[in-house]
Amino acid sequence: MRTRGATNAWETELKPDRARTLALDALVRVDEDRAYANLLVPAMLQRATLPERDRGFVTELVYGTTRMRRACDWLVDRFVKRELDVRTRNLLRMGAYQLHFMGTPAYAVVSTSVELGGRASRLVEAVLRRVADADPEWPDDATRLSYPGWIFDHLVDDLGRDDAIAAMETMNKAPTVHERADGYVQDLASQWTAEYVGAQAGERVADVCAAPGGKATAMAEAGAFVAAGDLRPNRAVRVRDNAARVGAQRVATFAGDGRRPPLRTADRVLVDAPCSGLGVLRRRPDARWRITPADVDDLASLQRDLLGAGADLVRPGGTVVYSVCTLTNAETRAIDEWLSETRPDLVAEPPPGPPWDPFGRGARLLPQAADTDGMYVLGLQRKGR
Repeated sequence: MRTRGATNAWETELKPDRARTLALDALVRVDEDRAYANLLVPAMLQRATLPERDRGFVTELVYGTTRMRRACDWLVDRFVKRELDVRTRNLLRMGAYQLHFMGTPAYAVVSTSVELGGRASRLVEAVLRRVADADPEWPDDATRLSYPGWIFDHLVDDLGRDDAIAAMETMNKAPTVHERADGYVQDLASQWTAEYVGAQAGERVADVCAAPGGKATAMAEAGAFVAAGDLRPNRAVRVRDNAARVGAQRVATFAGDGRRPPLRTADRVLVDAPCSGLGVLRRRPDARWRITPADVDDLASLQRDLLGAGADLVRPGGTVVYSVCTLTNAETRAIDEWLSETRPDLVAEPPPGPPWDPFGRGARLLPQAADTDGMYVLGLQRKGR
C-alpha cells in the first residue's frame, strides 16, 4: 500500500504550470550548479510574480524534493531502464515527491508533469503512473528517510538507533517559524543558546562567529555591548545589516578570523562555531548531500582552534560558551574531552535544563525534543578574578 502524506491545501486543485516550472528550474540548478536551495529559492521567488499560495507551493516542492532526493530516486529508478538527463531526473523526483510525500492525486501529478516533460513526456507519464500504483518497498531505513548512508550510520552510532531515527524524521519536516519580539526570525534552539550565554547589561561580549547575527542581536537586547565578527567580510556586513534592521544599536561588527580575534578582553565569549550542520538539515535541504565524513574531522580541528582562542579572549572569572548546530560526537563530546585535558583553567558551568539533555559537561538538544534545530552547548568559566 502506498503511503500518502497528510491532506494539504494543494491537493484539491491543479497548480499553474508557472509554479511547477519555477520549482523544476530551481531543482535543476541545485543539482547541476550546486546552488544552495535556501538561498536560491527566495531569490527566484522575489523575481517571480506568483500569488502567495503558489510561492509556498514552490518552496515545498523544492525543499521537500531536495530533502527526499534519495527516497524519490528509489521510487523512480525501479521503473527506469536508461540514463536520465538532469531535467528529466528532477522532474521525476518532483513527481514522486508529490505522489508519495504530499499525497497529491495521481491525475494531477501525472498531467502537470507530462506538460513539463518535453520530449521525455511519454517516459515521464509511464514512470509516474507506475510510481503511483506501486508500494515503495524500501530497501533500508537510510533510503526511506533519504539520508546518505554515512550520515545515517554516524547518527545511529552517536545517538542510538531510536533517537537517531526520530531526529532524522523530524529533520525531514519543514521547520516551525519563530519570530522574536523585534521581528527577527530565529529557531528556539538558537534563542535558548543566546540566553544561555547569560549576557548582562553593560558587559562586553564577543561573538566571534556571528553571522547572520541572530545570537548577537539577542545578547545586545539584554543590554550587553556585543562585538560580532565573521571571517568573511560579506557575512560581517550581513550581521551589521540585520542588527540595523532590528534596531540593535549595541552591536559593533568586524571582519576577522575567530582564531585570531582583533579584540581585547571580553566578559563573555560566544564561539558559535562552523560545523557539519547535522542538526539543521531541515533548514538546509541540500546540505545532507554536500557534507562528507572528511568535513567532520576538518571542522572539529577548526572548532578546537576557535574555542582555544575564545577561551584566551575571555577575562579571568568570565565565561566562554561553545555551541554547534550538529549532533556528532566528534564536534560535541569529543571537543569537551579535549578541552578538559588541555585547558585546566576552564571550569564547566551548569548546563541548561530540559528540553536539553546533559551530554558530557555540556548539553545536547535533539530536534524531536521540542521541534527545534539540533544543538549542543558547553559553558565554561575561566579561573581567576
